[in-house]
Amino acid sequence: LPDHAGQVPLILKLNGKTGIPPDEEAFSPLTAGVEDALRLNAQAVGYTLYVGSPAQDRDIAQFQRVRAEAGRYGLPVIVWAYPRGRWVDQKGGKDSPYAVEYAVRVALELGADVVKVNIPRYDPARKEQYPGEYKNLELSPHQALRRVVDLAGRALVIVSGGARLSEDAAVAQARLALEAGAAGLIFGRNIWQRPFP
Repeated sequence: LPDHAGQVPLILKLNGKTGIPPDEEAFSPLTAGVEDALRLNAQAVGYTLYVGSPAQDRDIAQFQRVRAEAGRYGLPVIVWAYPRGRWVDQKGGKDSPYAVEYAVRVALELGADVVKVNIPRYDPARKEQYPGEYKNLELSPHQALRRVVDLAGRALVIVSGGARLSEDAAVAQARLALEAGAAGLIFGRNIWQRPFP
């Protein structure tokens, strides 16, 4: 991408995992560091945090080291806040309003500047699994995402594009995200896996 060097801000994602270990015990080890981001002249760093995973104690400790180092250099930190693990599944699933709200709040309180989330989906078939007040909250996607944006406090919320969608569905998801107050979207495969004449 030499044609775009210096024209498009770079965000270096510092951790990642393969698709082989199950999401029940999700953990993304570091594959790069803040110094790598500085050397590449990145404008921010990214980190995936699996809230609810049995490995979340290691994940949070690893993230705190990244957050402290990024803070020393004034680099913003974007957290992919993804609920994962069997306990998350037992409480309504990874895209339930409860799980997404909990993950965004954990990311904020650990020091995220920007939080990337999936749009929460209220599932009437699983509402009995939802904890506490969530059993009785029948939320539209707009209402559910608005609550997430509000809970994120000072952190900006960006919405994940998820699986590749039809063009109409991608536009509808973008509209939903922006109308609910999200700062933007990370669409990945919904952009790059399309023809570019």
